[in-house]
Amino acid sequence: MSILDIRVLGDPVLRQETKPVAAVTDDLRKLIDDMFETMHAAKGIGLAAPQVGRLERIAVVDVEGGKQPIALVNPEIVAREGTAKAEEGCLSIPEVFGDVERPATVVLRALDRDGKPFEMPATELLARCFQHEIDHLHGKLFIDYLSVLKRRAALAKWSKQKDRYPGFIRRITAEEVAQHHHDEEL
Repeated sequence: MSILDIRVLGDPVLRQETKPVAAVTDDLRKLIDDMFETMHAAKGIGLAAPQVGRLERIAVVDVEGGKQPIALVNPEIVAREGTAKAEEGCLSIPEVFGDVERPATVVLRALDRDGKPFEMPATELLARCFQHEIDHLHGKLFIDYLSVLKRRAALAKWSKQKDRYPGFIRRITAEEVAQHHHDEEL
């Protein structure tokens, strides 16, 4: 497995619509494995293909620190219920957070890492993470849900740090990878 570069706000790939996957191949399974490795090293709970510069309709989610990694191929939300507001962040907009209102309960339909269809109900953080990652697959970011004032404040905070990511690339450092592996051993 390898750690991939993460694209950050400003990279046009983050605003592009992804393409449905026709068949899950060994190459796509390797991409999924690399995305899990990258997401864990970056201390995230979800990562979508555009965030690593790819336009396949693929995302990975793990809200339980390795206990329940879920690969999502061609995911879609097929049912929604209620609303809940909670803070969100994004590996592609480091250090920027905002409260986003989303459906509280969802039912997800997708293909798994082997191309087998599944449906999964989700609530709370898992439901939020599914929706956040699926938004990425359609070129939408969590900041798009913020009010004009809050979005302006988030973008102002981002503008102060975006120069740390030349070419809109966030590289996970060897120290972050080592820390991730150390955390796994605890």
